[in-house]
Amino acid sequence: MRIPWTTLSGIALALLFSNVCTAQVYDSPDVGPPKEAGNCNGIFVSYNFQGREKEYPFVKNVSAQAWSFKAIATVLNTGTTELKSWRLFIGFQHNELLVSADGAVIVDGDGFPIRVGNNGTVLVGYPQADLKTAIDTAGDYSQMQVQVYLKGTQFGVAKGTPMPRTIKLVNDGFKCPALTGKGGYMYTCCVKDPKFKLKQLKTKFFPRQYGDLSLTYDVLEAFDNKYLAQVTIDINHPLGRLDQWNLTWEWMRNEFIYSMKGAYTHRKDPSECVYGPQGQYYKDFDFSPVMNCQKKPFISDLPPEKENDDNVGRLPYCCKNGTLLPKTMNETKSRAIFQLQVFKLPPDLNRTALTPPQNWNIKGRLNPIYKCSPPIRVDPTEFLDPTGIPAVASAIASWQVTCNITHPKPKQAQCCVSYSAYYSDAAIPCNTCACGCGEEARCDQNAAALPLPPSALLVPFANRTDIAKAFAKIQHRHLPMKLPCPDNCGVSINWHIDSDYKTGWTARLTLFNWDEDAFSDWFTAIHMKKASPGFEKVYSFNGTKLSDPTNMIFVQGLPGLNYLIGEVNGTRPDKDPRVPGKQQSLIQFSKKNTPHINVVEGDGFPSRVFFNGEECALPKELPKRNYAYRSPVLCWLPATLGVLVTFLLLTDGLK
Repeated sequence: MRIPWTTLSGIALALLFSNVCTAQVYDSPDVGPPKEAGNCNGIFVSYNFQGREKEYPFVKNVSAQAWSFKAIATVLNTGTTELKSWRLFIGFQHNELLVSADGAVIVDGDGFPIRVGNNGTVLVGYPQADLKTAIDTAGDYSQMQVQVYLKGTQFGVAKGTPMPRTIKLVNDGFKCPALTGKGGYMYTCCVKDPKFKLKQLKTKFFPRQYGDLSLTYDVLEAFDNKYLAQVTIDINHPLGRLDQWNLTWEWMRNEFIYSMKGAYTHRKDPSECVYGPQGQYYKDFDFSPVMNCQKKPFISDLPPEKENDDNVGRLPYCCKNGTLLPKTMNETKSRAIFQLQVFKLPPDLNRTALTPPQNWNIKGRLNPIYKCSPPIRVDPTEFLDPTGIPAVASAIASWQVTCNITHPKPKQAQCCVSYSAYYSDAAIPCNTCACGCGEEARCDQNAAALPLPPSALLVPFANRTDIAKAFAKIQHRHLPMKLPCPDNCGVSINWHIDSDYKTGWTARLTLFNWDEDAFSDWFTAIHMKKASPGFEKVYSFNGTKLSDPTNMIFVQGLPGLNYLIGEVNGTRPDKDPRVPGKQQSLIQFSKKNTPHINVVEGDGFPSRVFFNGEECALPKELPKRNYAYRSPVLCWLPATLGVLVTFLLLTDGLK
């Protein structure tokens, strides 16, 4: 059958019209430059909700029902200056869980999926971190604009369009007015703050930032399919520290570590390369000597005996078994360095295609919790020429990761403090669940800790129940039916007011280590709001008053006394409770510079206490004064241990 020419023409026109309509839909503001940006002379940001679907499991409780959603966040530079390292805050408020963010990474994130909750999160650009202007690119939107495609899960909204409460640029020097929009689309134009004085950049790339801890990723050698990188870790905070540090990051472009010097990865398994995209490209490559093929490798320092090893050592500042001390203790031990040879995959097969890993995270044994920023490109690091000639060599490319110490959340500390005083026969122990509690704990996780005789602080918590009950009976205190949980802290510190007289006063500092592992080169720092100007000396330790932070007394063990042993068995392991590692010293204060100090009413107790850089949980109340004078007791702790053990044995014998 022959089809008339007019019919064919009609079909062709219909197909053409269909293609035109499709192109118009694709060129909507969701994908191309939004039309509202025409009135913006700054940075245009928008959020476009793309829809959602109900997720399994289906439940009747609206607040517990999960919904998968999609959205597009847009950042467009419509101003006259380049935007370096853009940072976009999205104020999520429906308990969102982000599954992916194509075109960005999460600040302080450990990779996807990540729960952003109801407080929102900050996105930073990856791989496009900088946005150029239309003037410099002749209107090339691929260099001026970035669109982040978000996927995630949200809860608690049965009807309507669940939008963030706000979206704004959080780069320094910008102000974002109120949002405009309707339904599933909102936008704003962020402009420069006229009151903000921007420092003139003397560097080609982003200026280096100060952080409590700094990590530098330097590329020293570059080839088409591989490069040599050096990682430098620097402790900058006067109370910062790391013990047995573990560093992790996330490779974003299928890189793998061929070899390392100065550190090692916890897992050495070439199978992930053999069966992954690495093996598909490097078909004739021998992966057996490869150091690590994980997307998220875990890296640790080498022990000191590897320092002069020709294969894995021979690097400055390496091989200290993962110990990094603050500069207030030892400047030569505040830095660590290691090197790694990295292999790349297509399409990055040229020597200038260099991208650092993302989602950096570093932790220690009992140390501050560090939150790290994404890597930012900085001017190449300069080194002394390795040949010894008086010249300066520089890295091919450098990135900096800045990490800052975070304040521990309630019930998430790693050490705790107890209070006692000569004028009170009751010590205030560490808070209940100060360092966390299990979800299935049979004790009361929210009850206040029970007062104890000061000597009971030497006894493990499991052996304190009878002492607490007997002491409550003597004190005529009410005992709850469900007793409070332990503090669950590996390290506890007792602050005891030892004396208070006309010209001065003294406090006794006692450290308890309830873990089996010892602490070498330990330190503690005590912040005194009012008493710091009166500090004179520490008798058994080395004590120094710091100028930064102010009102801080820095205490560390003297040579030979800087080793806090772990918990050990009692004299009779089958009967006696275990004994914690303990160190103790007297601290003397004068009232000459603090004439109005009231030691008993609270001025003699610290406002913050740190152990090895980690901030410890403080009691919620102070010891109460007795009517009768009580002599100091903590100086008798070793002697009273035997009395307590005898008490426990007699109690067990009467049952």
